[in-house]
Amino acid sequence: MQMFTAVIEKCPDTGLYVGYVPNFPGAHSQGETLDELYRNLQEVITMLLEDGEQQPESEFVGTQTIVVA
Repeated sequence: MQMFTAVIEKCPDTGLYVGYVPNFPGAHSQGETLDELYRNLQEVITMLLEDGEQQPESEFVGTQTIVVA
């Protein structure tokens, strides 16, 4: 079992949730709900790993809030 961290945003134009795995080319998807997005990302990551061509290029560390005055 492998674990991946996804960044999730909500598109203001479509209302869809959009997710991607940082530094993992091709690991991105969208969904109308967070559950749908989760399932879609699982499917994409599984396919990429099975192909053996794609692997994460680095490890996701986190996010940080930047305050600009």
